Amino acid sequence: QVQLVESGGGSVQAGGSLTLSCSVSGSIASTTHRAWFRQAPGKEREGVAAIFTGDGTTLYAASVKGRFTVSQDSAKTMLFLQMNTLKPDDTAMYYCAAATRWGTIWTDSKGYQYWGQGTQVTVSS
Repeated sequence: QVQLVESGGGSVQAGGSLTLSCSVSGSIASTTHRAWFRQAPGKEREGVAAIFTGDGTTLYAASVKGRFTVSQDSAKTMLFLQMNTLKPDDTAMYYCAAATRWGTIWTDSKGYQYWGQGTQVTVSS
């Protein structure tokens, strides 16, 4: 079992920055990769960024590449999402997720076995 708890959401004006954190506990070593997803009202959940637990390889959605940075601490107990140059379109509930096996594209939410409760990010124009 893996437990995930997000924090750091809030309201910010367009052009501003926020950093989301996700505490990871439980069977940390069982995770192959972790990711951040977001879901806006009326829209499907979409993958934002992912990081491989082992070697730290990172992957990004085209919509956030160059603006967002995903990282993890050396103990692999914390996951971060640094978000810069935020836009109103970034407004959504943000979730961290962990997978314990490979097999699906990182943006496929069905490939993740564990999810946090989410933290709201609101960007005003």
